[in-house]
Amino acid sequence: MSLRATARIAAGPGGSLPVLESDGPLAPRRTRAAGPGWSRVTVVGAMSAPLGGDRLAIETEVRDGARLRVDSAAATLALPGRTPDPARYELRLRVGADAVLHWLPEQLVSAHGSDLRVRTGVDLAPTARLVLREEQVLGRHGEPPGTLVSRLTVRRAGRPLLDQELAYGPGAARGWDGGAVLAGHRATGQLLVVDPAYADAPPPARPLGDQAALTPLAGPAVLVTAVAPDALALRRILDTALDELTAG
Repeated sequence: MSLRATARIAAGPGGSLPVLESDGPLAPRRTRAAGPGWSRVTVVGAMSAPLGGDRLAIETEVRDGARLRVDSAAATLALPGRTPDPARYELRLRVGADAVLHWLPEQLVSAHGSDLRVRTGVDLAPTARLVLREEQVLGRHGEPPGTLVSRLTVRRAGRPLLDQELAYGPGAARGWDGGAVLAGHRATGQLLVVDPAYADAPPPARPLGDQAALTPLAGPAVLVTAVAPDALALRRILDTALDELTAG
């Protein structure tokens, strides 16, 4: 039997969390924040999910002037289910005026035989700031990946800032593992940083070593994309990029 569940988070100024609702396998928990004025929520998996046919969602609102970090206690493991239907995992994020959201979950692992569609939609106020990290590991150790389709759509002040879709595994178009895409790597990810300060002085486009690149967007934002042989190497690349972008 397929599962349908939606968890909800709302952060207010001063570190408040007026809404923190769990549902099914999605259990957001308040955890210790790194500094004054911040809230922190860690998403804990209460059961195995997403499985084939599941419909899961997390709705997050960062209200005007609030600062929120969301992370997770462990990697999300996409597994095959009893039905041939793909699982769907939707993230709906809203960040208000002068608010900050750091969305930093652990990796998503696409296990052999799974079929998962992830959709992340972000709506930002003009003065909002965002740090969003996505990491995908294609298959567990020694196994081929499942099918993974991931779409990220970001709107700022009601206008499109980024809209992209990535697809990997046996259900994707040919060439997903070729030299122009993954080149044999099994971990891939991206880091999106939106900051109004970039409107006047965005970081320049450049490679970050041999496996990553930084690209300024047509808006006050930069996108770092990376591939790596494994999850640990990928995290190191994205952490180094984040430290550089947020220094000072």
